[in-house]
Amino acid sequence: MHVAVRHQPLAHGHLVTLGSRPTVDTLLDGVRVLDLGIWRPVPYATQLLAEMGADVLKVEPPGGDPMRVFPQLFDILNAAKRSIVVDLKQPEGRAEVLCLAADADAMLEGFRPGVADRLGVGFDDVRAVNDAIVYCSISGYGASGPWAQVPGHDLNYQALSGVLTPKGGSPVPASIPVGDLGAGMTAAMAVVAGVFRARASGEGERIDIGIADVLATWTGAIGALVPRGSPQPMNGMPGYGIYRTADGGIVSLGVLAEDHFWVALCQALGLDDLCSVDVVERVRRKDELDAEVSKAIAQLTEETVLERLERYDVPVAPVLTREQMLEHQHFRHRGTVIADERSPGSPALGHPARYQVHPARELGPVPELDDTATGDWLPR
Repeated sequence: MHVAVRHQPLAHGHLVTLGSRPTVDTLLDGVRVLDLGIWRPVPYATQLLAEMGADVLKVEPPGGDPMRVFPQLFDILNAAKRSIVVDLKQPEGRAEVLCLAADADAMLEGFRPGVADRLGVGFDDVRAVNDAIVYCSISGYGASGPWAQVPGHDLNYQALSGVLTPKGGSPVPASIPVGDLGAGMTAAMAVVAGVFRARASGEGERIDIGIADVLATWTGAIGALVPRGSPQPMNGMPGYGIYRTADGGIVSLGVLAEDHFWVALCQALGLDDLCSVDVVERVRRKDELDAEVSKAIAQLTEETVLERLERYDVPVAPVLTREQMLEHQHFRHRGTVIADERSPGSPALGHPARYQVHPARELGPVPELDDTATGDWLPR
């Protein structure tokens, strides 16, 4: 067993320990989990599972999870896991993951929808070697729907889900990545439920979680109580923030450190002379460059900005009110917004995860105080 050295590429097949395994009985003792995620959502989900005692094996690409360059974050999200480096672009890498999956209880991945299938480690591939596995995918907008292939980051998911302020106010993004973390918590919960069912029935589950879906369902718990403030770019990056359009619209951009997103943004906005500015220079010149982005967007209508940036594959989303989110075609398609039979004509928010084999329960009546319907709860 090899110990990973921070910032150095990991060699193929090297199994390393990222943290100590629990030595006491735990809730998920004996549960084996494969983690094919990078950055935050999937690693956070599997970290929660690891903290509950699951044996988590982190499958990393050659060179490791990009988050390793931020040890203060990587360590928090990956303690008490094990790691193996696998090149999924090679046939032997695919075979290795399927071999591991054959003996796992759950597998989580965070690729853009369709990528896992193209790599040969999608749900059908994994189910062929283990029909009892719980397979969970986390993506920005979920595996289906008109926004399934739209790129994004946390700010975009906040915007589309109605979490940011209404357009009459000035949106302030959350200071923490609430979408990433919320999706991770939802995934952990859904995986535990799936494993519980699989242990009893021998039948696995396919779980599809859209980060925007999770945030959209949260608005049901807070209603219209959304904080107001003033627009501000996040994380010190130009192109990551809230921007006003010529017709008074508000859009969110989620361009962070990825050079290809920055180039696409500049091309879409006619800022071709800024395409070659690298990430280090973008941070140094944040205010100057963000002013150029803001100026370009302010000359276009909201519809034009959204159409043009989507065409260039730039992370962009409109800033919707909760009411607008409830009417949005993507959430209607996903089943995030459903009809509420308890209140005809009123929309309701469904469960944020999608279960292919065992769908989430439909909304039921609110229990009365001291409801006798729980009489068969104990004893078993």
